[in-house]
Amino acid sequence: MSLFLQLTTAVTETAAATTGTTGEKSISLWEMASKGGPILIPIGILSILAVYIFFERLLVISKASKLDVNFMNQIKQHVNSGNIEAARNLCRSTQNPSARMIEKGLMRLGKPVREIEAAIENTGKLEVYKLEKNLGFLGTIAGIAPMFGFLGTIFGVIKIFYQISLQNSLEIDTISGGLYVKMISSGSGLLVGMIAYAGYHYLVQLIDRVINKMEINAVDFIDLLEEPVRS
Repeated sequence: MSLFLQLTTAVTETAAATTGTTGEKSISLWEMASKGGPILIPIGILSILAVYIFFERLLVISKASKLDVNFMNQIKQHVNSGNIEAARNLCRSTQNPSARMIEKGLMRLGKPVREIEAAIENTGKLEVYKLEKNLGFLGTIAGIAPMFGFLGTIFGVIKIFYQISLQNSLEIDTISGGLYVKMISSGSGLLVGMIAYAGYHYLVQLIDRVINKMEINAVDFIDLLEEPVRS
C-alpha cells in the first residue's frame, strides 16, 4: 500500500513541478494512442468493426422499416376483387419484410387459415433473422472491448513495477510509460464498449419497431381472409 502512495505522491509532485516551470503542454490524439501500447491495436480493430456493423445494420433496418401506408389497403382491394395475381405482383415490387410475408400468405390461398398463418409466421421469423444478422457481434464487442482495456491496465502496472525494479527509482520518467499504457488502454476500451453497447440497443429498438409493423400487417391480412367467414 505504501508503494502505491509513493507512486501517487511522486506523480503529483513531478506534475506540479512541471506545470509550474513549463506550463501546459497539449498532446495530439496520435501521440496519446502511440503511448497506449500494442493493446490499442485490437481495441482499434474492434472499434472499426463496431462502426461498420452499426451503419450496415442501420441501412438494412431503415430500408425494412419503409412501407407505403396504402400497401395493405391495396392488398385488400385486390383480394376483395379476386385479383390475386395483382396482389402478388404488388408484394414482389415492394422490397419489405411485410410484403414478403403477405406474398407467402397469398401463395397459400385456398388452404386452411391456420396453414396460411403458419406460413406467414415462418416467413416472418426468417425476415427477423435477416434483420438481426451480425447484430450479436456488436453486442460481443460491447463486452470484449472493456476487457481489452482492463488487460492493458494490467500490462501498464506490470511495466511500472518492471521499470522500478530496473532503475530502483520512483521518478516520473520511470513510471510514466506504464501509466500511459494503463490509463489510455482503459479509457479506450471503455469508450469503444460504451459506443458498441449504445449502438446495439439502438438497433434492437429499431428492429422491435419493424417487427411490430410486421405483426400488425400479418394480423390485418389474416382478418381479411376471415371476413367472408364472419359474414
